[in-house]
Amino acid sequence: MQTGTLVTLALYFIAMLGIGLYAWRRSSATSEGYLLAGRSLSPSVTALSAGASDMSGWLLLGLPGALYVAGLSAAWIGIGLTLGALANWILVAPRLREQSEARGNALTIPEFLANRFPDSATALRVTSAVVIVLFFTVYTASGLVAGGKLFETAFADLLPRGLGLSPYIAGVAITLAVVLAYTMIGGFLAVSLTDFVQGVIMLLALVVMPLVIMFGPGGSAGASIAAVPVPGFLSLTQGMTLLGFLSAVTWGLGYFGQPHIIVRFMAIRSVKDIPVARAIGMVWMVLCLAGAVGVGLAGRAYVERNGLAVADPETIFILLAQLLFHPLITGFLYAALLAAVMSTISSQLLVSSSSLTEDFYRLFLRRDAGEREAVTVGRICVALVALAAAVIARDPASEVLGLVAHAWAGFGAAFGPMILLALTWDRMTGAGAVAGLVTGAAVVAGWIALGWDAALPGMSEGLYEIVPGFIAAWLAIVVVSRLTAARSRAE
Repeated sequence: MQTGTLVTLALYFIAMLGIGLYAWRRSSATSEGYLLAGRSLSPSVTALSAGASDMSGWLLLGLPGALYVAGLSAAWIGIGLTLGALANWILVAPRLREQSEARGNALTIPEFLANRFPDSATALRVTSAVVIVLFFTVYTASGLVAGGKLFETAFADLLPRGLGLSPYIAGVAITLAVVLAYTMIGGFLAVSLTDFVQGVIMLLALVVMPLVIMFGPGGSAGASIAAVPVPGFLSLTQGMTLLGFLSAVTWGLGYFGQPHIIVRFMAIRSVKDIPVARAIGMVWMVLCLAGAVGVGLAGRAYVERNGLAVADPETIFILLAQLLFHPLITGFLYAALLAAVMSTISSQLLVSSSSLTEDFYRLFLRRDAGEREAVTVGRICVALVALAAAVIARDPASEVLGLVAHAWAGFGAAFGPMILLALTWDRMTGAGAVAGLVTGAAVVAGWIALGWDAALPGMSEGLYEIVPGFIAAWLAIVVVSRLTAARSRAE
C-alpha cells in the first residue's frame, strides 16, 4: 500500500530539486539575486512565499494537535495570527519595501537597520545577526522535528535494518538533505518558487482533509464533533483565563519581527503590487488556518467515534492521512506536511546564511569579497546552520509547537518593536534600536529560563514570553532614543 505513497513523495522531491536548478540558472550569480531574487517577485509568489514560510510544520502538526486536546479554545492562536499578519501587511510591507531599497539597497534586515542608523551600524548588524542565527537555529530544528515525526509515524517499517538509524533520525536527515539541496543551489528565487508550489499543496490538503473526515466513512457528517467527551470542546472560552487568552492571541505580535517573513516584502517587484499580494496572502492564510482547526476538531471526533488510539496528538494529520485516503493521495498529504516544513526551513536557512555572509564575513573578514565568493560563502553558511539545527532536533520527544513558540517569541520581541518604530518614528536612534533588540531577546530568554512561560511565581499558569519581551523592548527603544536624541542629531 505504501508504494504509491512513496512514489508521490519521490515526485514531490524531484519537483523541488527541479525548481532549485531552474532558479540556479536564473538568479544565483550575484548577492542580490541569490538573497532577494533581484527584487522581482510577483504578488502571488510574494504572498504564498510569505505564507508558506510562516506556516511551518506546526500548522499541520502543532495546531491540530492543540485543538485535538483542548478543543476550539485553542483556535485563539490562529485568530491572533490572522490579525497580526494583516497588520504586518499594512504597516510593515510597503514601508520596508520602499525604505530598504532607498537606504543603500539593503539585502538583509541587519543591513537595512545599519543603513537606517549609521551611528550604530556595526553594533546593530552584529547584534541582530547573532539573534537571527541563534533563534533561527532553534526554529529550523522545529521543522526537522516535524519531518522526523512524519517518517517515524508513516514509514518506520520501510527503513532498512542494520543502518543504525531510527526512523525519526532518518526522517530528519532526509528532510534536511532535500531542503539543503534546493536552497544551496537556487537561493532566494528557489526558496520563493518552491514556497509558492508548497503553499498551493498545503491549501489543497487543509481544505480536503476536514471534509473527508466529516463526510467520509465513519465521519457522520461532522455531527459527532459535538459528542466529543471534553467539556466545552466547541466553546471558544471554555477554561480560558485572562493569561491564557493573552498568551494565545498575542502570537500575532510576532509577525512584525520575523526576518524570514518580512524579507519577502523587500523582494516584491513594486510597492504598488503589495495590496494584491496582501489580499492573496490573507485569503490563503484564513483558509489554511480554518482547515487546520477542522483537522483538529473533526480528527478528535473521528477518533472517538471509531475507538482509535492516538499516542501523540501532534500526529493526528499523519494518522488520518493513512486511514482515510488512497496511497497516492496519502502521499500528496504527506507532501503537504513536508511542504509546510521545508518552506519554512529553507527560508530560515537562507536568512541565517545572508546574515552570516553579509553581516559577518563581508563586514569583518573580507570587505572586498566579490559576488561569486559571497554566494559561495552563503551556501556554506546554509549548510552550517542546518547541521546545528539537526543537532537540536535529534531528540524525538521534542514538541513542534513548543520549539516554534520560543523562537517566534524571540524574534517577535527582539525585532518587532524595532522594525515598527524604525519604519514609522523619525526620532528613533541607533542606540535605542540596539537597546530594544538586546532587551527583547534577553527578556524572552530569561522568561523561558525562569519557567514563567509555564507558571508565574505563585500561580499555576504562565504568560507567553512574547508579551513581556515586546513591551520591554518597546519601552527600551523609546526611553533610550529620547535620552540619546540630542547626541544623535549632533553626530
